[in-house]
Amino acid sequence: MNKESTIKHNLTYKDIEPLNCITGDTNHLLPQLKASITKAKSIDIIIAFLMESGVKLIVKNLKEAVNKGVPIRILTGNYLNITQPQALYLLKDELKGEVDLRFYNIPNKSFHPKAYIFEYETGGDIFIGSSNISRSALTTGIEWNYRISKDAHSDDFKEYKRTFEDLFLNHTIIVDDNELQRYSKTWRRPRVFSDIEKLEDKEKENVIQFPTPKAAQIEALYELKKSREEGFDRGIVVAATGIGKTYLAAFDSRSFKKVLFVAHRQEILEQAENAFKSVREDSATGFFSGCDKATDCDIVFATVQTLGQARYLAEEYFEKNYFDYIVIDKFHHAAAKNYQNIINYFTPKFLLGITATPERMDNKDVFEICYYNVVYEVRLKEAINKGWLVPFRYYGIFDETDYSKITFKNGKYNEEELEKAFMIEKRADLILSHYRKYNSEKALGFCSSRKHANYMAEYFCNNGIEACAVLSGDSMSYSMGRKEALEKLRQGKIKVIFSVDMFNEGLDVPNIDMVMFLRPTESAAIFLQQLGRGLRKSCDKKYLNVLDFIGNYKKANLVPYLLSGDVKSMGNIRKSVPKEEEYPEGCIVDFDFKLIDLFKRIYQAQKKITEIVKEEFYRIKQQLERVPSRYEMYKYMDDDIYNNIRTNAKVNIFNDYIGFLKAIDEVDQEEEKLIKTSAHDFIKKLETTSMSKTYKMPLLLAFYNNGQIKLSINEDEIYLSFKKFYSKSSNAVDLLRDKSTKSYLNWDKKAYLKIAKNPRAAFVNSASEFFEDKGEVYNIKSILKEFQHNKAFIRHFKDVIDYRTIKFYKERLEKKHEEVYGVKKA
Repeated sequence: MNKESTIKHNLTYKDIEPLNCITGDTNHLLPQLKASITKAKSIDIIIAFLMESGVKLIVKNLKEAVNKGVPIRILTGNYLNITQPQALYLLKDELKGEVDLRFYNIPNKSFHPKAYIFEYETGGDIFIGSSNISRSALTTGIEWNYRISKDAHSDDFKEYKRTFEDLFLNHTIIVDDNELQRYSKTWRRPRVFSDIEKLEDKEKENVIQFPTPKAAQIEALYELKKSREEGFDRGIVVAATGIGKTYLAAFDSRSFKKVLFVAHRQEILEQAENAFKSVREDSATGFFSGCDKATDCDIVFATVQTLGQARYLAEEYFEKNYFDYIVIDKFHHAAAKNYQNIINYFTPKFLLGITATPERMDNKDVFEICYYNVVYEVRLKEAINKGWLVPFRYYGIFDETDYSKITFKNGKYNEEELEKAFMIEKRADLILSHYRKYNSEKALGFCSSRKHANYMAEYFCNNGIEACAVLSGDSMSYSMGRKEALEKLRQGKIKVIFSVDMFNEGLDVPNIDMVMFLRPTESAAIFLQQLGRGLRKSCDKKYLNVLDFIGNYKKANLVPYLLSGDVKSMGNIRKSVPKEEEYPEGCIVDFDFKLIDLFKRIYQAQKKITEIVKEEFYRIKQQLERVPSRYEMYKYMDDDIYNNIRTNAKVNIFNDYIGFLKAIDEVDQEEEKLIKTSAHDFIKKLETTSMSKTYKMPLLLAFYNNGQIKLSINEDEIYLSFKKFYSKSSNAVDLLRDKSTKSYLNWDKKAYLKIAKNPRAAFVNSASEFFEDKGEVYNIKSILKEFQHNKAFIRHFKDVIDYRTIKFYKERLEKKHEEVYGVKKA
């Protein structure tokens, strides 16, 4: 909560004398509203727009009223997007279901009322005039409002009340959770906000500010609480760089006593400790990294390299349930071994993964770690549209480097060959000349290697631009330590820092005004991380300049889509660059005309999808050092490729994975015996069976019987399999979300067998050649008896269950995306 030492409204509102004329400046509406809220028996507010700053001034008072049983109704406008989504989230979060919050629903009709209607035990008041719910309107602004007393002007009071009732009951949209998400995802910051924000920032200058949730944090906190109420004990927040994910974690952790924060670098831990201390002043903190081994404190900040070692994951350091709340920073790394050691050892009440870029270049699926529970998501495009990050001015510059002559293997160009191609005066001069076109004071340049970064720093210095290289490992002639370089950049003693990957994450220099991409874009995640380094808002910073030097490298044609925020649909890439309106608000994207021709040539040269899928199979096989199961293939397959095959039955390998393995000569002897048999047909049926819920999976698991396959199962076995399956919180989400099944934790055998009727009937109807229902027993027919002990059949039976389960989770996440955005992912 803000502790504002200079605000004059911290009075005892019960004793305030009501005023008729309220004229603003030093005669504020806020004290009058708080006094009326204190004694009200009902509260109705009709207001053109709500802003976070204004809601924060009265929400605690409204909460006190709700706790006394006072009904509150608020009708506001969504026209022109003036109402801030986070203002609505804040009201819903603090007042729970006790506030009836609605939008006026007549489109393209002006909605400008500003009235606050209070009824007391005796009498009532209406404050009507010019004040919306914003800080300036309720405090320092020149706003005229008039108090209408119910006793003195009963006819006027009744007419306003009658009109409010008509509007509220007949011309509104209820702001439930779905409407809240929809409004937030489609909301764009109106241009008029720049003036409003400047005014409110000026008002805060003389106020002592303490950290409180703002903007995206308010929205995410609401969704996190709701997710825990639904039964999830893990979740991911995906938010663009600069949104304040660490502070979000600190705010969300406040109701938990013991907290663990895990990151991969000490500097990130130190920044995180500062954030947590400012939010949780009374919590004791300590580090578990290097020589520090703090264990007896409220919040432990640990490097994954240290805590992830087996010797520290033991009861002599921490019991498994020691931490109530765990934060995994940079969650896109969470599939790595040491992260997995930590995640698998501890049993917190809640685990939060935070990241800006969850899609990994190695396609390891970090979403699965949190059961595909993406609690809150605000990507780069949305964050810019909302005004939470500055827009960019992107310049795609044609680079004559011929990448076709550079060795490309396992998704990467040869580093030494790149160095030779890049470390030439002609290319360095191209970069320097474009840099000089802009009045940059603080720039970052991302290079291909240590030598390349050092070369660029030397070249800039020799041409009168103060620069340095920040590198991991041994120092070089123009290199400098990370902290020293950042401090000199802040002070203006150097103008450019060149690095490789040292600044992809954990950098907090808001006034960076330029980033330069001096190497091929091989990863969507790294490109967006590096772009995000310069998008943080700062004082008078209006935009970020981006210089990208693009040649004929592989994946060059992905850059336009990355800039548009269209990360997830790149598998269905069109034959032209996105249109201007597809980029974030206020952004400029300018490609050299030679690049447009280059992109077209790359599109035309792309291979057939069947060949691409085979290449992907062998990539994953090489990664695993064995033939991947269908579960692993689905999990690790590049999203772009999967999006291309998912709706095409002829090329979708997951409709007949055994057949795919046979076609590329990757079946073993046991699998060969299954080809074109009833066992093969059975597996194909399970691969393609429809699933609107997960009910079929525990039924199949009862037959699987931990690898000792049964062809007949009784009701006791069905019951125990369902109970075990839904004891896992991620599986139970759909039960919790449905009113008819949300009490599943109290179910007996009869209740579980009731929901088992649906999959039993579904399999008999769609696969009668394999299943039969005898009432007390449920059977797989004898045509599969000869395969009952076939190791390959047993393996594929379990694999298809695992695949269909993970597929269900992933598609549930996509369905949520469709419900919020109103569009399907490609």
